[in-house]
Amino acid sequence: MRLLKTLMFLFTVIAGCYLTACNTKTNSQEEPVVTTTSGQVEGSFKDSVYAFKGIPYAKAERFMPPQDPDAWEDVRECKKFGPVARQVVPWYPDSVQNEKELFTVNVWTRGIADGKKRPVMLWLHGGGFHVGASNDPMTYGEALARKGDIVTVSVNHRLNILGFLDLSALGEKYAQSANVGMLDIVKALEWIQKNIEQFGGNPADVTIVGESGGGGKVGTLMCMPSAKGLFHKAIIQSGTLLNTMTKEKSQGLGLAVLDNLGITPNEIAKLDTISYPALVKAGNDAIAKINGPWKPGSPRMFGFAPSADGIVLLQQPFSPGFADISKDIPLMIGSTLNELMPVAYGEKNLTIEQAKERLAKDYGRKTDEYISLFAKAYPDYTPQDLLSVDKVFRPYTIRTADARAAESNAPLYVYFLAWKSGVDSASKGSFHGLDIPLAFNTVDLRKDWTGDTEEAWKLADKMSSAWINFVRTGNPNVEAVLPKWETYTAENGATMYFDNEPSIVNNHDRALMDFIKTAGK
Repeated sequence: MRLLKTLMFLFTVIAGCYLTACNTKTNSQEEPVVTTTSGQVEGSFKDSVYAFKGIPYAKAERFMPPQDPDAWEDVRECKKFGPVARQVVPWYPDSVQNEKELFTVNVWTRGIADGKKRPVMLWLHGGGFHVGASNDPMTYGEALARKGDIVTVSVNHRLNILGFLDLSALGEKYAQSANVGMLDIVKALEWIQKNIEQFGGNPADVTIVGESGGGGKVGTLMCMPSAKGLFHKAIIQSGTLLNTMTKEKSQGLGLAVLDNLGITPNEIAKLDTISYPALVKAGNDAIAKINGPWKPGSPRMFGFAPSADGIVLLQQPFSPGFADISKDIPLMIGSTLNELMPVAYGEKNLTIEQAKERLAKDYGRKTDEYISLFAKAYPDYTPQDLLSVDKVFRPYTIRTADARAAESNAPLYVYFLAWKSGVDSASKGSFHGLDIPLAFNTVDLRKDWTGDTEEAWKLADKMSSAWINFVRTGNPNVEAVLPKWETYTAENGATMYFDNEPSIVNNHDRALMDFIKTAGK
């Protein structure tokens, strides 16, 4: 139940976004029309930005790699988001889900076929590898396209058991089944290569960006040979959780699913006739039997997620770095102060003595040492902060950044969001996902998280400018807006500390995070 509440908090979206896929229609001279490799698409135009939603980029059979979409003859109206991937969540009813028609991309741009080659940003949604979609209002690409004159793209792809059921033990036909959800994203990147010039974009200048599970997908692409050359820069936001699916584990899970369904290897074709709810139940039962229930806040994942088979996926990302094939990719990576921690900011009268009592459950006689290290990392801390700091994403972000700096000479920038929203419904903290509306400059579309304040808009302007500059140049520095942002090394620990007044800190919390790893229970 706690996990469900967390997911509902992170991925609640406006019901009006649950729209149907684009439809085929005759040509119209009143709306923008672009020719893609599969046919013409008609979008919309508003406030200097063209938007095309629900453009098909692929098709696929169950557990099979994606293929090119079927072509169409008439102009296809693409003004509404396409269906989302099959998933079991209360905020996406079955009516907006479609196993066959989910393969769509959305594009926002300031120019179409105008000869310009704008940098391209591909957004990968969060939700682990299990849930989510590209139609969350705070990730609309309109604001970034307008402000930075970049082409923003988002994508839907297969998730959970449909995207990551490993049937490779049953023969060559299913050799890639464990990773088809990620191969969908590769297919979207291929679509960008073939089509984005028609939308005013530059296929030779693509940045992949994602938060949480989307950040995990960015890291995974950095370890996939089929994605090499299809992107050129990367941003990972709160995405450094570790996926433990080796080929051995994922094959064992796949066989356990078949056993739960009563399907023998000789009857594998029956999988195509099993309903999605039945597949989900068989998969969940298999995970629980093999690994037990997943605990919220755990840094390790077991289940339907990419499998490091050595071919499609060379290695797990964040282990601690990335595959050598991406050693030249400029990277920006970061996390937030509180992430998924239960926070104490609602306890206005909390005293330091009360905080110490709770901390003693984890640190015992070392509680005073914890507080001393905390004070060095955050001199203006409150008793509530002591109980609310993230203990999962930040340590792994440091670990990954250190490894990246050692394995690559490509530019590496690290950020940390400490700004607290102050919104009661958002726990008043710097929580998991808060950097999304700030980086997308969509505070107006996520007021329940950020508040509609001057402080929120000022920070959003600074962060979105940094993200835009990184997409454009591989360097997030914004002169006269942010302090000079150095590239990161393990020695300098250079980190952009985003708050009302952003600053550069150097290894500010390394000692604290090291202490937490060794002393905390």
